[in-house]
Amino acid sequence: MRQLALGAAVLAACATLSPAQQPADQPADDFRQNCFSCHTIGGGRLAGPDLKGVSERQQRDWLIKFVQAPKAVIDSGDPYAQELLQQARGVVMPTIAGMTPGRAGALLDLIEAESQLEESQFKGLQMSDRPFTGQDVAAGRGLFTGQPRLLTGGPACLSCHTVKGLGGLSGGRLGPDLSRAFERLGGRQSMGAWLMAPPTPTMQPLFRAHPLDPVEILPLIAFLENATKQGGEDQSVSILNFFFLGLGGTVVVLAGFDALWKKRFRGVRATLVERNGRTR
Repeated sequence: MRQLALGAAVLAACATLSPAQQPADQPADDFRQNCFSCHTIGGGRLAGPDLKGVSERQQRDWLIKFVQAPKAVIDSGDPYAQELLQQARGVVMPTIAGMTPGRAGALLDLIEAESQLEESQFKGLQMSDRPFTGQDVAAGRGLFTGQPRLLTGGPACLSCHTVKGLGGLSGGRLGPDLSRAFERLGGRQSMGAWLMAPPTPTMQPLFRAHPLDPVEILPLIAFLENATKQGGEDQSVSILNFFFLGLGGTVVVLAGFDALWKKRFRGVRATLVERNGRTR
């Protein structure tokens, strides 16, 4: 009985944790979910530095402290952290929810082991540097808007994001405007890594089970690169259009009900008048 009570208490404690607070089952999953969008192991620099051999560049205690609270270390004026910030063009590494010394140590163990391999599983997607064509851009636009559907069944980007020039009702507003995402992320390689493993709390659960297929990534990058070249962000009046469309639809429905009601009212009235005439 006591064991059952203890088990129930443990389950209740776990239930109070949000998915972002619960540590991944394995360090590899942890790295993929929280680090892979900005770092490779042997694949070159993205938004953050290539982590191959990182334990040889800095002491382990310092690395564990930094992984737990990067902004705090940067704000302390630490010279090495300041150097990293400068290399990242001012982009501050986000604090990972629920990061503990043990979890950070497990990540470092993974990085050290992967650094010894000829090719790490976290080398990242090696992007082609060929110039994009109009066909690439058109294919990326189709994937962005969900035509055709993504190969693994994930939601179309349009569901949560918008891009300048989409037309119609434009895109969703749950996520940020992606018109300048290519510029913000710093090019093909960084954007490809971000698309492979989106790190945001909203996108993680959606794409963990339905990751983008590698053949879809390059066209999406082509579309977003082209959007950046157009300049500016989506200034469409899609929300206002949606309001007027909804208002117009409501008016049509009410008019339909009114017509049906009048017909029904006249039918009832005619019957009453006819009955009243017979009783006289």
